[in-house]
This record gives sequence, structure tokens and C-alpha cells, in this order.
Amino acid sequence: MTDPGKRKPEWSGDSQAFACAVMDGVPGGHDGMPGAQVRPRFPRRRPTFTEQQLLDGVTGADRTVLGRVISMIESNADHHMELAQSLLRQLLPRTGRAVRIGITGVPGAGKSTFIDAFGTMLCRKGHKVAVLAVDPSSTMTRGSILGDKTRMESLSREANAFIRPSPSGGTLGGVSRKTRETMLVCEAAGFDVILVETVGVGQSEATVRSMTDFFMLLTLTGAGDDLQGIKRGVMENADAIVINKADGDNRLKAERLANEFTHALHYLRTPTAGWQPKAFLTSALEKQGLEDIWQVILRFREITEENGEFEARRSRQVTEWMMSMVLDQVQQRFLGLASVKEKLPDLQAAVTAGKLPATAAARELLQSANCPLFTPKQPEKETCHDSES
Repeated sequence: MTDPGKRKPEWSGDSQAFACAVMDGVPGGHDGMPGAQVRPRFPRRRPTFTEQQLLDGVTGADRTVLGRVISMIESNADHHMELAQSLLRQLLPRTGRAVRIGITGVPGAGKSTFIDAFGTMLCRKGHKVAVLAVDPSSTMTRGSILGDKTRMESLSREANAFIRPSPSGGTLGGVSRKTRETMLVCEAAGFDVILVETVGVGQSEATVRSMTDFFMLLTLTGAGDDLQGIKRGVMENADAIVINKADGDNRLKAERLANEFTHALHYLRTPTAGWQPKAFLTSALEKQGLEDIWQVILRFREITEENGEFEARRSRQVTEWMMSMVLDQVQQRFLGLASVKEKLPDLQAAVTAGKLPATAAARELLQSANCPLFTPKQPEKETCHDSES
């Protein structure tokens, strides 16, 4: 470049249409260049809320506060747990009015796509929909992708929808350990339809049945036959079987599979008194059959409310929830004892090395807690009587 003022190479001539040009730099420098002003960086702090502000935020459906309260519920920190329980105690009178729907299925059945289309339809009907998507946690890194929300593009744009992905945390049964409490917070925020999506890995993912009103199993063609339908497991707990992806060339196969499942369900004992489960066809991609599923759920609630099964099921669920929380807290308190922490590594090493049976190690660990509950009863000594006396 012969003339810096022109900011063009000399071979470009006097043409003003030349595509390349040199722009003026930023005055004073930038990004560590000479003359740049170094601005102090302060760590971003999350805003703090009082307990009353958290309550008002939840009841006002403030998404920021709602997410914060759910994070407190999922936390294992003692101060978070105490605050979360205090909030739940005050929010309980506002819960119990929503329809709780559990959705499970094999991987690839289209659970997220179905929820996206189904939830969007409900939002446009005027409902407020909360989706609690449980993502499997890695057994090696303990991490979770939490990517279910990215699959629900339409639903995530709805103003009346709230999507919360949570890690399973290694909890068996396809749901998170705190899913029940999270569901109550969403109900207190005014959401009248709660959709709980399990991780969906097999026939044991039926824990969601113990926390929802309507349990839906999503499947697709090629996932089994009528013999698979009468196997004990998740199928016998389903209130409805939904065969997704029933479109295009797959429609005839889906209809045949629906007939097989409906026939097989007659051999199983119905999980809900007064209700006979059936198989239904949907296509989440083409938005077909979604309205039929919603009408089935409304009919289910109407029947169960009339025969008293609806309230009876919720009463059983609360009792089961209480006992599961008792066992969970006993485990946490036990593993947190100093004597147990001191003894545990040596016992684990002994079991791993094959020097001590696992059952004996467990008994020794329980006895190290110095708790009467874990101390085995000593057998009563038999008194010997002299026959000659």
C-alpha cells in the first residue's frame, strides 16, 4: 500500500468499488492493547430473596423465583432443605388442584416430541402446563445433559408453559428424588397440568405411577408384541398405552399393534378401579390423536372422582411418599455420622479385597453407629436347672 491515506492497494486504481478497505481502529486500544483501560471485574452474584419474597414469587408464577425454589428443593445442603420445607409447608394449601400425568416409554418412542405437541395444544386451550423432565445421570461422572428442553421448541415458546429438566441423581424408577416436591411447587404457582417425563429405560420405570393421577406408556411399532404386553412390569401399571409415530407407512402397523395391546390388557388386572386401559394411536409429528388423549384423561378423572378412587390414590401416594422420605433421611443421617465415615473406607477395602463378606461388613458398619436401632439383640441366656435340686 503506497498511500496510507487511500487505505487501498495501489493496483486498485481510482475505482471506489473496491471490496477491501482498512477501517479505523478503536481509539485508546482494547483487549489488552496499548492504551486500553483495564476495568475491574466483579463476580456476578445471584440476587438474594427473603422467605416472603420466595413465597410471593412462587404464587405469582415468577419463573426466576420458581427456578430458585426448585433448586433449593433439589439441594442437599441443610440450610436449603430447611428453607425449602418451610416454603412447602406454607404452599401446601395451594396444591392438589392440577392434573398430574406421568409419561414413560422406551428410548426413541418420542416422549419429548409428544410432550412438546401435547403441551402446546393444552396451552392454546388456556391451560398452564408444567413439564418436569427427568434426565438420566451418568453412573461414572454423575453428570446429566439436561437437554430435554431443547427438543420442546414449540412448548418452550408458550407463555403458559414451564419446563424444568432435572437429573435423576441415580434414583431408580425413572424419576428424581425430589420430583414430588417440585410438582407441588409448580401447582402452587398456578399450573393446572403437570407432565412428568421419566428417563424411560425399561420396564421398571413405574415409580412415577406412585406420584401421578394418570400414567401413560408411550411405545412404537417394533417394540414388542402381545406377549410383551402381558409381561408384568410397567405395562400393568399403565392407565393408557399410546402408540406414537402412527403416521405414513407406519399407520397400518400401529393399528395392528394397538389391537394386540388392547387384547393383551384384558388379561391384566386393571390398576385403577372402574377403568379399563386401552391402546391409542398418535402422531406427535403430524399433531394427530392429541385431542383424543386429552379427552381420555378428562374421562379418567371424571370416573375416578365419582367412584372415590382419585382421592384414595392420592392419599396412598402421600403415605408412600412420607415413608420413602423417612428411609431417605435415615440413610443420609447414617452416612453422615463421624463413626460411620471413619469405618466405611476400611470396610469397603476389605469387601473389595475379598477379606470380608458384604453382609458382615454391613452389620459392622451399622454397629459402629452406636445406635440402639442398629445394635443386634443379644439372645437371652438359658437358665440351667439342676435336676437333683
